[in-house]
Amino acid sequence: MKPRALAAAERRLTSFLDGLVPLLGRAERRHWATMYVRGLLLDGERKSIEPMAARLPGADVQALRQFVNQSPWAWAPVQEALTEQVVDRLLPEAVLIIDETSFPKQGTHSVGVARQYCGALGKTANCQVAVSVHLGTDAGCVPLVWKLYLPEAWIDDPTRRATAGIPPTVGYRSKNELALDALDEVRARGVGARVVLADSAYGNSFEFRAALVARNLPYCVQVEPVTKAWTAPPAPSTPPPYQGRGRPRRRPPRADLPVPENLAALAHALPARAWHAMTWRPGSKGPLRSRFARLPIWLAHHWTFTRSVPTESVELLVEWPRGEPAPTKYWLADLRGETLGLRRFVRLAKGRWRIELDYRELKDELGLDHFEGRSWTGWHHHMTLATLAYTFLMFETRRRKKNGRNDAPPDPAIIAADAAPPR
Repeated sequence: MKPRALAAAERRLTSFLDGLVPLLGRAERRHWATMYVRGLLLDGERKSIEPMAARLPGADVQALRQFVNQSPWAWAPVQEALTEQVVDRLLPEAVLIIDETSFPKQGTHSVGVARQYCGALGKTANCQVAVSVHLGTDAGCVPLVWKLYLPEAWIDDPTRRATAGIPPTVGYRSKNELALDALDEVRARGVGARVVLADSAYGNSFEFRAALVARNLPYCVQVEPVTKAWTAPPAPSTPPPYQGRGRPRRRPPRADLPVPENLAALAHALPARAWHAMTWRPGSKGPLRSRFARLPIWLAHHWTFTRSVPTESVELLVEWPRGEPAPTKYWLADLRGETLGLRRFVRLAKGRWRIELDYRELKDELGLDHFEGRSWTGWHHHMTLATLAYTFLMFETRRRKKNGRNDAPPDPAIIAADAAPPR
């Protein structure tokens, strides 16, 4: 934000922070938290502490560093209070979106840094990786929980742990486990059983999907086309007859079951009438539109790993853009108890675009990846304060749209497409 724009929003920013910074305790913490958030909001090429302090009247570099890196304030209560504010604005239509983002780093001392796949660079590189859960709609989206991934080399090195201040209770957690931990935290804050969206890095995992079902969380996740399934229940509902010797069979012999097929083969076998052109939202170059088909399937993941035959189906959505030689994307949805129309299915499947926009804006506008501290506490403090700044910007954007400013008129092509029956 330009200094003039920030000054114009000062009353609203103060009101926003007044419900959050008192949770930090002492008056000087509240003062420096407010100063840090203002520094993140102000325009500037770098959003690390020293450049921000140079732009802030009355700022003190050492005080800001101590506040972020050493001050013992707890970030969890601030995140919980922020969640309450976000929930009030975004429910009931909001979904929970899971993804991960990376922060390229030099050296070996920043907490969690290691040579690993870095999405920001598109290759293996020295970086930190964080898993996050965001609450969002097409009109707004904000991160609620950040989880720093710690490679096993960090977990098993007591010297590095002590230097970075990693609590002794923190053990190794895979990225899928961190995502589930983050969802548990969000649920504990009263967000409710929102639909969970995730890409194939999470959706491919049978264990991850099973964990969502065990938590009564509906989901719509992307998967790879090599995933195998049946298009009909693979086994009869009654057990096979007893043969008079040994234990009675609880499931049919493997040889009696049909062979599951991969999703690509199932998609190619669908008749032409199964494909429908759908528009899901406006894009920068016009309405976003493609062809989709859906069908119930019985996944073979459980059979592959445990030899248990699936008894419940899930919904498969396939995208096959016109002119492409083959389908391009696949999603699975399990929204038991809800009638899932094709139009809503497509919008859920395509709903992850908001989290990518969050990451880009948090980094480009608020310096999410500019933090130069090395400690566990400092990293979590910075991520929390950057989230406060981003949430305020989201509220400001929604306020302007509600007041009719900077709001594009509805696209008549989308209105017509959504009103028309599927073809």
